[in-house]
Amino acid sequence: MVWESTVWGTIGIRLVWIDMERDMKTKIFIDGSEGTTGLRIHERFAGREDIEVVQIASELRKDREERKRMINSADMVFLCLPDAAARESVELIENESVRVIDTSTAHRTQAGWAYGFPELSLGHREAIAAGKRVAVPGCHATGFISLVYPLTACKVLLGDYLFSAFSLTGYSGGGKKMIGQYEGTGRSRELDAPREYALSQNHKHLKEMKKIAGLAREPLFSPIVADYYSGMVVSVPVYGEFLGKYAGTEKLRDFFAEFYKGQKFIKVMEKGAEERLEGGMMAGNSCSGWDGLKIYVTGNEDRMVLSAQFDNLGKGASGAAVQCLNLMLGCEEDKGLNL
Repeated sequence: MVWESTVWGTIGIRLVWIDMERDMKTKIFIDGSEGTTGLRIHERFAGREDIEVVQIASELRKDREERKRMINSADMVFLCLPDAAARESVELIENESVRVIDTSTAHRTQAGWAYGFPELSLGHREAIAAGKRVAVPGCHATGFISLVYPLTACKVLLGDYLFSAFSLTGYSGGGKKMIGQYEGTGRSRELDAPREYALSQNHKHLKEMKKIAGLAREPLFSPIVADYYSGMVVSVPVYGEFLGKYAGTEKLRDFFAEFYKGQKFIKVMEKGAEERLEGGMMAGNSCSGWDGLKIYVTGNEDRMVLSAQFDNLGKGASGAAVQCLNLMLGCEEDKGLNL
C-alpha cells in the first residue's frame, strides 16, 4: 500500500507540474492561419516551448461566434486577415487582457496602435513591448520607412522633400491568389516578365509611408512584381545637393550605420559591398528566407540610391510579427527567427 500510494502521489505531482507548465505558456490564436502570413508565423513557432498555439476547426474558420470564443480565450492574437475582417476581429474582443498583433493594413496609422518597427526609435520599441495593440508594417512600407525615417527624424531631409521610390518584389506578396496565378498551369506569358502595378498611385502602403516617415505628401511609388517567390528590394533616390554634410555615399552610409547601431535585424552594408554582388546587380530574392534587412547606399556625390533588401515574408511580414511578439513577451528579440 505504501508503494501504491507513492506511485499515485508521484503521478499526482507530475500531473500538477504538467498543468503548471501549460499555464506558463503563452496561448496564441492566429486568426487567418491558413493564409501565407499566418502559415509562416505558425512555422516560426516550431520547437518553442513557451508558446501554445490554439487552433480553430477548419470548418469554423469563418464562424463569428467560434472566432470570438477563440480570440477571447487567448493571451495573444495574430490577425492575418483582410482589413475589414481584421477590424471585425478587434470588435469581437471582450477580454481586456488579450493583446493583438495585426498584420493587415487596417490599423497601421490608427491612434492607440503601436507601429511594429522597433528599430526606428526607443519610443517605438517601448510602445511595442508594452502595447496591447500592435500593427505590423507593410512590406513595401518597411523598406521605404527604413530608409526615409532616419533622414526625416534627424532632419537630414525635411518632410517636404519630394520623395520617390520603386520596389521589386516576389509574387508571394500578392497572397494565395497571385501565388496560384504564378504557379498554376497554362499561365499568361506576361507573368514571365516583371510587371509594374499600382499605376494609379493609390497603393495601400502609401498612407503609412507618409505618416510614419513624417512626410508632407505621399511619395511617388512604383512597385514591380516579378517571377520569383519571395524577397524584395525597395529603393529611394536622393540628390546630394539636399543632404548638406551627408552628401556622398560614404558619409550617408556612415549616417545610417550610426542610426541603426546595435540593431540585430538591420545591417548597413559596408563601403563597396555592392561591388561584390553577383554581376554588380542587386537581386530581389537574395534575402529570401532571412528575417533581417540590409541597407545599401550606392551612387556618387551628386546622386545616390538608398536600397533596402529583405524578404517580404520575413522582415516584411511574418518575421516582423514574431519579432514584435518576442518584444511583447520580454524574451530574446530574435527567438524563432533566422538571422
